[in-house]
Amino acid sequence: MSPTPATPGSAPTPAGDRDWVHAAVRVVEADANRSADTHLRVFDLPDDWGVRLYLKDESTHPTGSLKHRLARSLFLFGLSNGDIGPGTTLVEASSGSTAVSEAYFARLLGLEFVAVVPAATSSAKLDLIRRQGGRLHLVEDPGHVYAAAEELGAQPGWFYLDQFAMASTVTDWRGNNNIACSIFEQLALEPHPEPEWIVVGAGTGGTSATIGRYCRYAQHATKLAVADPEGSAFAPAWRTGSRDVTARGSRIEGIGRPRVEPSFVPSVIDEVVTVPDDESVAAMRVLFERTGIRAGASTGTNLCVALRLVHRMRDEGCAGSVVTLVCDDGNRYLDTYWSDDWLAARGFDLDAGRRAVEPLFP
Repeated sequence: MSPTPATPGSAPTPAGDRDWVHAAVRVVEADANRSADTHLRVFDLPDDWGVRLYLKDESTHPTGSLKHRLARSLFLFGLSNGDIGPGTTLVEASSGSTAVSEAYFARLLGLEFVAVVPAATSSAKLDLIRRQGGRLHLVEDPGHVYAAAEELGAQPGWFYLDQFAMASTVTDWRGNNNIACSIFEQLALEPHPEPEWIVVGAGTGGTSATIGRYCRYAQHATKLAVADPEGSAFAPAWRTGSRDVTARGSRIEGIGRPRVEPSFVPSVIDEVVTVPDDESVAAMRVLFERTGIRAGASTGTNLCVALRLVHRMRDEGCAGSVVTLVCDDGNRYLDTYWSDDWLAARGFDLDAGRRAVEPLFP
């Protein structure tokens, strides 16, 4: 049985339509079965370095990004928690990959989805949300998107998915094929199956929380590093121990936040490294030149930190492995991070970034 299309705006019946909820859960789980798992790619390094580098390629999800995992978890939690029923209209504060993935799952269930986005959001990103069936609610002041989404979600028959508050709650960090469990399973036959480091960025903070908790629960010695872009509140929050930090925000889409999000868990993170924006974009470009992998700038941020840790291990004579993420498909940024004119107009110095990152690559 599959859920039948809902009537937009009608009241949800979470307790009274169990059959619909059961069918909806099967639909979401079937997507996971069809998607299988994402690839763990080997990034070639010289054998005499004694270190292996792996890229967990999250761009191969059906919606092209790591956020496909989060959206699936948010939907399964909402269905199981009685928050999402056959007539629920779903809303999220997101102008990027999370909204694209959530719109995809809402369409699978025949539900309406509304993304609350800043009015200045690029048309390319808005088109991706529309392509998955999502509607847009434009807000002039970017700082008001959270409040606007919360207000819409408080209407009868609506539900605010709230990725920033829920990301570290909805994922089963003990296993159940979460991203951490997947990484360790895929490394099982490699020379160094327990990585020395896993490197991720933080947007909601949910991925770092999941990986950090899993490593402790599964009794792995693996350390977790967060690669944080300029202007993010996460790095100073981790260093000072204060959650009251505010910052200007990040120019690297998908990671770095002007505030410390509820799902960010500093206590499971071993190191936070701030990466200049020029270096993030340069590393993204060099990755493509060396491997043919076209990714977004957040992947470049991750790679800068992963390669610096590789060099640290090599210099210390520490054999082992490092894992980081390809966060999303770079084709969605052809008009932004992959455009020299766009970068120059916003003050990026790609040449300076290359001078800093090219020596990190073998």
